[in-house]
Amino acid sequence: MSAGQAREPGEIFGPRMTLFADVLSVGVCTALASLPVVTLPAALSTACAVLRGAGEDRPATAGRYLAVLRRRLRAGDLAAGVLFLVGVLLLWADLALARAGLPGASLFAVVAAAIGAYAAVVGLRSCGRPESLTDWRAAVGGAARDSVRDVGGSGLVLLALAAAVLCGWMMTPLAFLAPGPLALALTAVDVRLSPRAARADALQEGAAAFDKESA
Repeated sequence: MSAGQAREPGEIFGPRMTLFADVLSVGVCTALASLPVVTLPAALSTACAVLRGAGEDRPATAGRYLAVLRRRLRAGDLAAGVLFLVGVLLLWADLALARAGLPGASLFAVVAAAIGAYAAVVGLRSCGRPESLTDWRAAVGGAARDSVRDVGGSGLVLLALAAAVLCGWMMTPLAFLAPGPLALALTAVDVRLSPRAARADALQEGAAAFDKESA
């Protein structure tokens, strides 16, 4: 067992079990903070930020979650929540029209579902980006780029969302715990991509500098 994972005297569980408990407590706070619906993006973004801090030796506790959330419920966060709600209602209306048996309904349903899935990936990846704490526009722009260049990560996001929805559907009490693992998955996908993006940017800058010197 490494020094970073060593247990304190009298400690029964290791740090991984402690992090698991923190994820669940943050998940409960996220679910409760999301009940007004328009606060869902801010609540999930805060959960991702708090869990990201666990990798930087900052506590990922319910208390820190609530402290961060209180500082950031701004007009931009509520506007993001309104856009989320409008998008969900539009998708629901489109799928309802497709089920009504209109001509071309099958193709329309497939297109609507694909657009909805892409919008969900971008929205969720936006919450996982640190920019979402202060600038939703920058977070959405970065998430849109990541969704295209990191298809594997986008697939993982959809799987995490499906698992969270399935857990809530199978057993309602789990819906209050599911946001925690979902936020952890979104954070992990973004952290996983960051070193690769940094290396790609460095390679592009190096190639541009080489081309400039050659000219």
